[in-house]
Amino acid sequence: MTIATENAATIAIVMLALGILAWGYNRAKPFGKLGILAWLQSVVLMAPWLLFFGLFAIGIYLNLAGILFLIVASAGLYIYLGKQLRAAGQDEILQQRAAKLIAEKQQEEEQIREQKADQFSSLPNSTDPRSPEMIRMPMEDLKQIQGIFGIDTFFATETIPYQEGVIFKGNLRGEIEASYQHLSASLQERMGDRYRLFFIANPEEKPVVIVLPKSTDPQPATIAQKSLSVVLFLATIATTLETGGLFFGFDFFNNPSRFTEVLPIALGIWLILLTHEIAHQVLAKRHNVRLSWPFFIPTWQIGSFGAFNRFESLLPNRQVLFDVAFAGPAASGLVSLGMLLIGLVLSHEGSFFQIPSDFFQGSILVGTLSKVVLGDALQQPVVDVHPLMIMGWLGLVINAINLMPAGQLDGGRIMQAIYGRKIAGRATLATILVLGLASFVNPLALYWAVVILILQRNLERPCLNDLKETDDARAALGLLALFLMLATLLPLTPGLAGRLGIGG
Repeated sequence: MTIATENAATIAIVMLALGILAWGYNRAKPFGKLGILAWLQSVVLMAPWLLFFGLFAIGIYLNLAGILFLIVASAGLYIYLGKQLRAAGQDEILQQRAAKLIAEKQQEEEQIREQKADQFSSLPNSTDPRSPEMIRMPMEDLKQIQGIFGIDTFFATETIPYQEGVIFKGNLRGEIEASYQHLSASLQERMGDRYRLFFIANPEEKPVVIVLPKSTDPQPATIAQKSLSVVLFLATIATTLETGGLFFGFDFFNNPSRFTEVLPIALGIWLILLTHEIAHQVLAKRHNVRLSWPFFIPTWQIGSFGAFNRFESLLPNRQVLFDVAFAGPAASGLVSLGMLLIGLVLSHEGSFFQIPSDFFQGSILVGTLSKVVLGDALQQPVVDVHPLMIMGWLGLVINAINLMPAGQLDGGRIMQAIYGRKIAGRATLATILVLGLASFVNPLALYWAVVILILQRNLERPCLNDLKETDDARAALGLLALFLMLATLLPLTPGLAGRLGIGG
């Protein structure tokens, strides 16, 4: 790759980043002060990494103290902007509520009669395709459920059969969370625990209410599924031991007597895996959500590709979906990054492992951090590194794979929590297409494209209140996680790595 091509690629990346920032600003601008403050939070959270990689690309290296200073300064500014955002948000909420009350009072008298007429005319009849014969719900239950709606929450104008329940189209008249709580409480009072009420957006992005019987709730894992989880757990123990043997240059299964040699590497991988899954479970328990046992994915290359699990209960809203999905990558990512940095600091000539310097070109994040700490040592054909550095690198890769924005992976759930199901579906398709193209260079990408396509392509089912969006702090953290995922998985180009002195 020529220098001109490298420069063009760098300029293209910079222009893309500026374009994304401009798009975010234009999207936030219509929301006034609140939108701008939220946009600034996202910029501040990502600025240290963008500045670090940008300076690195032009040959200016920050030391570890400089990186930590940028992160601390960013966190402080982020907290300050958060306080300003909350203060501005309170004023904005009061203004919106006052304006909304005035508008509703002006329109209420004109709409009541028309909406009541629409409600009665939309009831199923013998010639309508939505006749009682098409609705599986008992008519007595349907009449009781129709009574929960009103002009101050959600005014239902159309009833459509859906699976074992019904969809109610209409007009959302109140604030999202308050309306949902009122309707859910009314349904509970009338029907007990027999039905579930969902507040979601239809394909036209219009609010609708779906009522389904309790029998459609997610079911606990079966004995067969739990048995599969145990088998995969045992298989992953075996593959992590084998991975340790590969780093020492021997086949563990042909040399089981060398168990003590490979055990530290295996334990390091398991520390990262278990931290990830425990964090998921802790946040799920905090939100009263049940998660299935983890299904680990064993592999010979790096021990494990992580694990996937399924929700065994309904999620109250998208913020809970985000918290549970984000907790695992955040916890294991911090552990992995800590291992990597400590391992780099402890690395010296004569360290336990020797890695070809070209390997550091395989990750933008790992390569640049290694260059900052190890300096000119990366220009040698072989680099001596501490075992913790290897464990941290493996952990970051495992974390990044699970953060890909697809289906029910952690990244897919984060994408769905922040942007909704439509955007998450498009992101899943885009991820599969990108992995398919990347498979021409790396066969591992094809493996993951197949895994996602077969096992994880479906989105998470809607939350009970799927209209309530995540706050701006969660959106910013999600963008940072996706950014670090790309920085971990994307390699340095040979030309840029050569100019930076990474590789022999």
